[in-house]
Amino acid sequence: MEKPLFSLPSLMTDQNEDHNQRIAAIDVGTNSFHAIIATVSEKGSLRILSREKEMVRLGESATDIKRLSDAAMERGLKAMKRFATMAKKANVVVRAIGTSALREAENKDEFIALVEEESAIHIDVISGIEEARLIYVGVSHALPIITRKALVIDIGGGSTESAIGQFGKLLHIHSAKLGALRLTQRFFSDGLITPERVHACRTFINGELSACIRSIHNTGFDSVIGTSGTIHALVSMIYADKQRRLPETLNGISIQSDDIFSIINNLIKAPKTEDRLLIPGLESKRADIIVAGLLILEHYLRSLSIPKILISAYALREGIVFDTFDKQKDIHEFHHLTKLRYDTVYSLCELYKVNLQHAEHVKKLALQIFDDTIHKHNLGDEERELLEAASLLHDVGYHISPEQHHHHSQYIISHCIMPGFTNDESQMIGMIARYHRKSHPKKKHLLFNSYTPEKQRIVSILAGILRIAEGLDRRQQQLIDSLHCDIHDDVMTISLLTNHEALIDIEIWGAERRISLLEECLAITITFMT
Repeated sequence: MEKPLFSLPSLMTDQNEDHNQRIAAIDVGTNSFHAIIATVSEKGSLRILSREKEMVRLGESATDIKRLSDAAMERGLKAMKRFATMAKKANVVVRAIGTSALREAENKDEFIALVEEESAIHIDVISGIEEARLIYVGVSHALPIITRKALVIDIGGGSTESAIGQFGKLLHIHSAKLGALRLTQRFFSDGLITPERVHACRTFINGELSACIRSIHNTGFDSVIGTSGTIHALVSMIYADKQRRLPETLNGISIQSDDIFSIINNLIKAPKTEDRLLIPGLESKRADIIVAGLLILEHYLRSLSIPKILISAYALREGIVFDTFDKQKDIHEFHHLTKLRYDTVYSLCELYKVNLQHAEHVKKLALQIFDDTIHKHNLGDEERELLEAASLLHDVGYHISPEQHHHHSQYIISHCIMPGFTNDESQMIGMIARYHRKSHPKKKHLLFNSYTPEKQRIVSILAGILRIAEGLDRRQQQLIDSLHCDIHDDVMTISLLTNHEALIDIEIWGAERRISLLEECLAITITFMT
């Protein structure tokens, strides 16, 4: 254990704070919910204005987080309503992220709908890989690790994320269904710690993390950072054990692995929860799950021969703030997909051998229609990004089956890992791509019908635009250079501009067959003019 190696300059007061947008980031975790309200300056410094935490135990279940219990949902709703009140008073942009429990629970939609109805906060569920990325973003702003090959480990209630990055590029990223609450329910549900149970838990962790450890070995690293509740609780116990005063900030503190192993041994020797409550520095609300969480950390340390770890004060929620700020800044400045999302989309295009000339041209025409009709559909930059992504990806399913490629495109987009996108966004993009041809969205389509009326409207409008843009490149020869839309008395005229001598009658025919969905959505009649 050493003194902090790094201060946290991003906590310094920014003189231009009043001019910076306030963002409320809510981490809807498996064990606890966290909320922070913060601002980010143009120079990238973070100022945290307030913090709140609720120990909700959302993933407390006898079914390995297959269903959220009524009691857990009630606790979660109560916490979210309190966070909503806090956010409303502060007049902030809210971004709530759901992690492991909401990724897995079969009734997650029920909880998400309940929260939105009662608190007006929508929870975006993200993949484990996206969670690991956001954690890394948060840590990289807390410690000077950009030039290092740094391994970040975050042990949550339902999952454990690890990431290795250098110079802003992620070299390894992994999410495992291992968490302090999940393993406690599996091996120590009655609170009793025995040598046999500890051995069984260690064996299980070894099996679950074997591929991850191999990947980390192959990637290599030169420093290790730990963050979040389990590891922060560990620091408190180590300082108490050595009878030293806990620093005001844990950021940059270095903890020796031998000290960690000593604490784990002490905990294992305390078989009952009440025995562990006697261990100095241990928070009472964490006494029942701390052993399971630290056994996960122990496996990383021993398997990778890690001598010490640095502690980061920032993790997922701070990563959410920085990511939200960067995303809004990029959209407003460049008016197109942010770099990470751009890289994700084009990687999928490359993987599934999409005809990029066609996809790029369809994107160009679709965005021109979107921009020219914005006063009619009243959608914004976020929806424009969804349309851009769907335009580029609408043909990813073509190599599976040309005739049914719209269905395959939807499946691929909805089920693949898309760094930079939430699960909800991936599903929306997949849905837009699914309706770029053939049937219109219908109430009998189960996934579409599960959407709120507003989401149904968004999908229908964007799919309607995409259908027309796709039709205007029917022969995939990019004969139409650009277009312009004029709306008068509910009649929209799409003027087509081309420098080619070739006839575009096939393109006009292709588009005319696809106008009805957008006509229905916007209550207009569409005509074409050359």
